[in-house]
Amino acid sequence: MSDKTLVIVPTYNESNNITRLIESVMGLDSSMHLLVVDDGSPDGTAQIIQEHQKEYGNRLHLIQRSGKLGLGTAYVRGFKFALDHDYEYICEMDADFSHNPEDLPRLVDEVKNGDSDVAIGSRYAKGISIINWPLSRLILSYSANLYARFITGLPIADTTAGFKCIHRKVLEQISMDNIRSNGYAFQIELHFRAWKAGFRLSEVAIIFREREEGVSKMSKGIVWEAIWRVWTLKLQSIFGQL
Repeated sequence: MSDKTLVIVPTYNESNNITRLIESVMGLDSSMHLLVVDDGSPDGTAQIIQEHQKEYGNRLHLIQRSGKLGLGTAYVRGFKFALDHDYEYICEMDADFSHNPEDLPRLVDEVKNGDSDVAIGSRYAKGISIINWPLSRLILSYSANLYARFITGLPIADTTAGFKCIHRKVLEQISMDNIRSNGYAFQIELHFRAWKAGFRLSEVAIIFREREEGVSKMSKGIVWEAIWRVWTLKLQSIFGQL
């Protein structure tokens, strides 16, 4: 099995960030590859990536989808690509530099060294490590994580974290086609399914920064999905239907 790492980044209108992101990830290590799953960005995000593919060759991949199909389905599509192309370590990361690419090696090493099966870049592992969020959003996020932990029993502080490294064996075992969440609830569901399957979750403290370029994808629909989805997961677990 290859020792390669694939970083999966979903995008929609990230033309202001994508070049710097590609250069940052490609500059880390030659074993680290990048897959961008673009949901038909009208701002030319995909075209910028295609230009960079001329430079980075088979280290930079692009999947273009026809429209805004959601975060969850983007990651599932990326996970299947990773398994089909024999990647051992699969990472999730945002395109907007809320997640620092320089933290990727710490997450990968946590899994590579055998300390964890899913290493989560956590905003809440050591208090609250978030910069430039309004107080209202900080309270919403922190409360949502407490709520999700209480309902599901997940043994992690940051249940909605979207910055992580996953060993391929996790994705091979959990039923990705059964994942129904599509917003931030997707992260809760992924963590829950991995934990219930017996895999080890760990948290690596990071500093999360609010995006400097582009527009946040947060919406009321995403919040409500997370609120009701944790109950569905809990009940499915109780009745053995995960």
